[in-house]
Amino acid sequence: MGNNEQKILISGISGFVGSNLENWLTQRDYKITGISRKSNANNRISWHEFYTGKNDSNVWIHLAGKAHDICSTSDINVYDVANYELTCRFFDAFCQSQAKSFIFMSSVKAAADQVEGILRETDQPNPKTPYGLSKLKAERYLLKQLPEGKKVYILRPCMIHGSGNKGNLNLLFNFVQKGLPWPLAAFENGRSFLSIDNLCTVVEKLCEGYAPSGIYQLADDDSLSTNDLIALMGDSIGRKVKFWFISPSVIRMFAKFGDVLGLPLNSSRLQKLTESYIVDNLKIKTTLQIKLPVNARTGLIKTIKSF
Repeated sequence: MGNNEQKILISGISGFVGSNLENWLTQRDYKITGISRKSNANNRISWHEFYTGKNDSNVWIHLAGKAHDICSTSDINVYDVANYELTCRFFDAFCQSQAKSFIFMSSVKAAADQVEGILRETDQPNPKTPYGLSKLKAERYLLKQLPEGKKVYILRPCMIHGSGNKGNLNLLFNFVQKGLPWPLAAFENGRSFLSIDNLCTVVEKLCEGYAPSGIYQLADDDSLSTNDLIALMGDSIGRKVKFWFISPSVIRMFAKFGDVLGLPLNSSRLQKLTESYIVDNLKIKTTLQIKLPVNARTGLIKTIKSF
């Protein structure tokens, strides 16, 4: 099937991933219909219009849901409704449709909140947060009833970044931009990231429907330390960052004070900034027989410059 015959339905199209994916696929002559809260003339339909109308898309991509709450303030029921119940209803409609492929954007957080070594698809899932639990619950619903003659792809991306990205990378960039020294340089870690270009490349290949159904982790080929990331940010604005190698035990003591006093540096934030989280991407590359077009450093530099 040629690209100009391929019709794709994307839920959550107005978000960061959705808008980038729409632009990527439209440039390659795919016909896109997006589901958003409000419909308009730009190939958008509302959820009500979706459930009450007809749809002839060949591929359904489900991005809609509640993103990871970095402040951990949301109730578990909010995640269940947005990430589990909505996914189930959307997938049930897919099963009754003529569409051939379903792509669900899950998360590595459905597998683990913390990683020792390298995270692989074969590892036993053990999420702890409401976000990760709701994503895993949705995954299991999809895998429990794989429809005959259809493909179901569950994607577990790590931290996605690109132009228009908002989140932890922006916060770090703002820190570097202020010219402050980096006080956590003594911590050694490695983290996986995912360029939006690499994500779009994989999704485009999956739209062709040749890969077997299953769970696939998504990450750039190389991991970087937080120190590497801070240095890249400094280079991007022509500023040499000062790295302070303060004893980790001293930093942890200050973080505990932060827990009590409500300071910016607390134990939770310290863990997020210094922990290792390396994600294996071999399965998706081997299955699709592709080489990811953007390496980790190039992709991150492109994202940082967009800030």
